[in-house]
Order: sequence, then C-alpha cells, then structure tokens
Amino acid sequence: MNETHPTTDYAMLKRQLAALLDTRDWVTNTSQMAAFIFQQVPELNWAGFYIQREERVLRLGPFQGQPACNPIEFEAGVCGAAARTRQTQRVEDVHAFPGHIACDAASRSELVVPLISNDRLWGVLDLDSPLPGRFALEDQEGIEALCQVLMDQTDLPDLIG
Repeated sequence: MNETHPTTDYAMLKRQLAALLDTRDWVTNTSQMAAFIFQQVPELNWAGFYIQREERVLRLGPFQGQPACNPIEFEAGVCGAAARTRQTQRVEDVHAFPGHIACDAASRSELVVPLISNDRLWGVLDLDSPLPGRFALEDQEGIEALCQVLMDQTDLPDLIG
C-alpha cells in the first residue's frame, strides 16, 4: 500500500453518488459513476465499466481514461477473474498477476468489482492506478459500497442475447 495516498471519505462519496444518480437509466448512471470516481478517488489512471453482452465476454462500457482493451474474455486478466469468480479482485502488482492484460503500461495496481443483477453477472467496475499497492481493503469496501448505490438506483437490463 502506498502510504502517501490521501484517505478517501467513502461515506461522503456514497451520499454524493446517490444524489448524482437521479435517473434509473443504466447508460447515464454508469457514465456518471465512471466520471465521478475518476474525479473523486485520487491516483487513478482509468475508471470504467466492462459489460457482459455475450456469454463469458466483457465489452467496454462507459469509462474515463486512456482508450481501453476490448473485448475481455472471462479467462483473461483481472477483469476476467472478477467476472469468472464473481469476487472483487484487488491486485497490488498487475505485472505479477497471471494473464494480466496490459491496456495501459502505466497501470501498476487494479481493483475490479463484479456487478451482479438478478443472479447474473451484468459487468464489472474496473479501476486502475499507476501506483503499486494503491488499493487497500478500505478502498475495496468503499468502492463496493459505491457499486451498491449504482445497483440500487439503476435498472440494469439483461444485455446478453
């Protein structure tokens, strides 16, 4: 963990995000959330969504940052691991992660939260940082809480088909 990164007030961010997501529309809300996190959570170089639009494949959704890899299969990378296992992936050093996909060579650590709707994986929220060990457990819990706000305030359609 990088000891110099500022503490993030996730409780405050949760209240702000709840107020920001004033529509049930998934495109609007995921776009707003990607921009909000990118602006409010320090030391990120990418924040965005990958959405499952076909079986075992994630497709790029709303994001902030450099152009991104697309598509991502469930068998590849940190996003694929989160999708496959339906478990949050917090990786201190992406270069040590088996099968890591290097979309941006500057990225050093990653946090990926799966989004489950109606017992199905809808997609993942992916955060990248140029700092190794950027994401602590408190960041994981805070970002998972922000994802719950999104899930509670958004109609996420089944896009596979």
